Order: sequence, then structure tokens, then C-alpha cells
Amino acid sequence: MPPLPDFTTASRGCNQQFGAEGAQIRSILADMVEGIANGRSVDAAVSPAPVTAPGPFAQGSRYNAYGAFLKEKFGCRVYKVIVDGGFTCPNRDGTVAVGGCTYCNNDSFRPEAVSRLKPIREQVKHGIDYLRRRYRARKFVVYFQPFTNTYAPLETLVPMYEAALDHPEVVGLSIGTRPDCVDDTKLAWFEELSRSRFVTLEYGLESIYDRTLARINRGHDFDCWLNAIQRTRNRGIYLCTHLILGFPWESRAEMLAMAPVVSDSGIDFLKLHHLHIVRHTALGREYQNQPFRLLAYREYLDLLVEFLEVLNPAIRLERLFGLAPADQLLGPHWGKTKAEIQYEIERMLAGRDTYQGRLYPAPLVSGPAQLGELM
Repeated sequence: MPPLPDFTTASRGCNQQFGAEGAQIRSILADMVEGIANGRSVDAAVSPAPVTAPGPFAQGSRYNAYGAFLKEKFGCRVYKVIVDGGFTCPNRDGTVAVGGCTYCNNDSFRPEAVSRLKPIREQVKHGIDYLRRRYRARKFVVYFQPFTNTYAPLETLVPMYEAALDHPEVVGLSIGTRPDCVDDTKLAWFEELSRSRFVTLEYGLESIYDRTLARINRGHDFDCWLNAIQRTRNRGIYLCTHLILGFPWESRAEMLAMAPVVSDSGIDFLKLHHLHIVRHTALGREYQNQPFRLLAYREYLDLLVEFLEVLNPAIRLERLFGLAPADQLLGPHWGKTKAEIQYEIERMLAGRDTYQGRLYPAPLVSGPAQLGELM
């Protein structure tokens, strides 16, 4: 295969000349090149976004993007380096359940280069070297992603976290965990660290409905998440949570009702993910034995736009949809690249002349007890 063209210089000029629209084009070009390099087809024609006034967020965006927040905070684009600390989860090892979350296959979102067999320092160095070469990256957040990354005694965790921070270009940590796996001693350690480093705790939630949490084998309820959020707030630690939209037993109204609930919980960042089914999971086996309805592409985009409209505009969005390797994905099969999905979301927001928080109401509730009553 001949060398792919380098769009960096041309797209940077586009960014300088056309502002937010140029930045969008630059991002799309970069993702298209990556898609071609990985053998994915990219539609030759992409219809232009409607010409409307820019959105209210950074670079004219219509949603509050996490990446723009990091760029403003650190003065340049910040990249995540994923590492594997070799953890498990309490709903896998029998502590609260066995088998893990029914939808979860960590190999479906963990980069191939990430290996739990390598020391943390080596994983960090390898990830930074790659991102430097590919993107000329200069600053990094180390992301402990697979499984539950606080599920060990503090004396075991601290050397791993300190090893991850032992690089001059690492500005902080992002720790993926569960709300039932962070006690006050660990929170106090993270609070102290946050005085000198950027620290995010990512609490998985997936749904605010206890019946869903039980059905997907989370091993905790909504009140557990609320308690963790309340104990973590006001410590200088950034808070992120995850939600999955599209469980077939939840109605559209129930999915949309999650937005005002998380809006007033005190989180800083949110990851949204459409339900997709991957191999080697309990949900995957259920789907193969008796297929159930999954959200179609346009259906999800329409739901997402409505969700964003009622979401607190102060919450930064880290993710708007999920992706899985083609050889592991059982459904839905949208046949779209990351760039195409991202662009279509922005087109839809612009076409409706709407944005994150446009319909955001006054705070729905004022405390965790009242939030719990909604369930």
C-alpha cells in the first residue's frame, strides 16, 4: 500500500482559516486516514453540515467537550495512555457476584498493545512513545482502564499510581473503578494527590435503575453510586461516570430521564455509550440464542441529541458513542466509522439548531435522598 498523505499541514491551515469548522474538518480527515490505514472503508461523499450560528461551547461546539477542557487547562491537547494494572472486579471473583457485568469484555476496548504482563512504567513509556510519534503529543493522562482499578489495598495501589506518574510529561491519572471499591482512606490519598496532579475517578454506573443494575450483574445498586459520588465531591477530585443507552427493557422515556438525574449529581465528566453486544459475554450469548432489539443508527443519534438537550451544560462529554472491533461485535452493525458518527452528531445538532443544555431545567432535586426516591 502506498504511503498515505499527511493532512496535518493542510488541515492545520484549514483550522486557522475557518476556526471551529476547520478544526472539525481536521479531526475528520485525521480519523479518515486512520480508518483507511486500518482497512476500513470511508464514504467518499460527506454531506456538509447546515450553515448555522456556532454553538455556545469552545470552538463553536454544540456540546461541552472533554478534550477542549483539557486543552484549555493544560495549554495543549492532552492524550490518554491506557495501562492495565492486572486487577479484577468484585462481581467477577465472587465477592459480590461471579461472571462480571453481562455486557463486559475488556478486550473489546483495550488496545492490543496494552499488556498486564508489563510493568506500569514500561506500559506508560510504550504508550507515550507511540502517541508522540503518531500525534506529536506532549502531555498525557495515564488511564487505568480495564476492570476495577482501586480493587486492592492502598499499599498495593500507591506504588502503581506513583509509577504511572513517574514521567515528566504525565499530568495526572484517570482511574476507572466501581462505586463500591473506594473507601475514605483511598479518597483521602487521591485528595492529597489532587493538590499537585490532575485526578479523575471514573465510577461506572451504566443505568440509574436498580432492575437494570441487577439484570446486568453489576453487584451494586443506584444508592451505592450516589453515596460514592457524595463522598468524593469537594475533594479536588474530578468525577466521571458512564451511562449505557439502549438496554431493550428500558423505555426511551426512562433513558432520557437519566439526564436530569446525573445532571444534578455533581459529576464533572460523562461517558455515553450505546448498547452494543460483543462476543464472549453473557449478554452476547443471550443475544445469539435469542436476538433482541438494538438501537438503529438514526434512532440512537436522535436519542442522543434529545439527551444532550436536557443535560447540564456544565458537564463535559468524554464520549458520545461506543466502538468495538469488527471481529468481536455482534450488533448493532451500523457500518460507520468513528469520524462519520461524530460528524453526523454535529450535523444533527446544527440542523436542529440545538445544543447541550438547551432544555436543561432548574435542579430537579437537591440531595441524594431525593435522587433515590426517583428510582
